Amino acid sequence: MTITPPSKGVPTKYAAFSGNWAGRLEGTYEGKLAVQSVSSKGKVTVTYAWGILGDNNPGEAAGEGKIVGTTLKLGRLPNGADVSFMMLPDGTLAGTHTLAGQTYTGMFIRQ
Repeated sequence: MTITPPSKGVPTKYAAFSGNWAGRLEGTYEGKLAVQSVSSKGKVTVTYAWGILGDNNPGEAAGEGKIVGTTLKLGRLPNGADVSFMMLPDGTLAGTHTLAGQTYTGMFIRQ
């Protein structure tokens, strides 16, 4: 996965999201996030991959998102999932993946 480092014009609070992240939703289901680019206005391009979530199959989706405050919200995934990541003070991301009425949460760390 190619990560384009943020330019000098990108605020630090947005640049902090750049890079590869990995975690586990509900402590069991693997997830990976690659924030490939970040603009000075908080727009991002990403690739997000997830393992089996309950009755849902694993998958991967490339797309766009937007950082507002401390939260990166991805555009709705092709399978209908809504996914967001909140930057915590310790530099980890708190991920939330909502699909078919089920919400899965977990911590993601930079790789």
